[in-house]
Amino acid sequence: MGELMVIRHGQTEWSLSGRHAGRTDVPLTEAGEASARTLVSRLAGRNLVAVLSSPLSRAMRTAELAGLTGAVPDPDLLEWDYGGYEGLTAAQIREGRPGWDLWRDGVVPGDAAHPGEELQQVAARTDAVLNRIRPLLTEGDVAVVAHGHLARVLTTRWVGLEPSASRILGHPHPGTLSVLAVEDGQPVISAWNVP
Repeated sequence: MGELMVIRHGQTEWSLSGRHAGRTDVPLTEAGEASARTLVSRLAGRNLVAVLSSPLSRAMRTAELAGLTGAVPDPDLLEWDYGGYEGLTAAQIREGRPGWDLWRDGVVPGDAAHPGEELQQVAARTDAVLNRIRPLLTEGDVAVVAHGHLARVLTTRWVGLEPSASRILGHPHPGTLSVLAVEDGQPVISAWNVP
């Protein structure tokens, strides 16, 4: 049985400043490109049978720089649509909504380009991705290049937890690798947030 490599895209100006970048297509910084290149050695020797990526350029570029040729863009791997919180930091959101917690309180609707998304909608997308990936793991490893909050939801769904349990996982740093596997027939997190 193969393993699922979950890669968070490299650093962007927005990830550096803590801004919520859901559907806004923010490019990688030079540091983000450098961290993506370091993934080449971590992924060397893997029997990758598929590579899926968020269609946003920061994820597709990370895949390219990490040596993951043939990455297939998958819209189900887009980051959470933050709606009216797109581009804001958590501190800015809490100025108008004290005590706000993404996992508990969600987002508010935004404009037509950022209507917003509920946690259950994000979970439904990750469930669809996992349903497509599981059969592939019988042939080898699969790599997914995505985003921080999406990766947390995907991981909790992998181990069979409710999507709100994603809060227990630390936010993966840009350009990091996590590994999901199966041990004794049970899904496990074998590595998290590895630089």
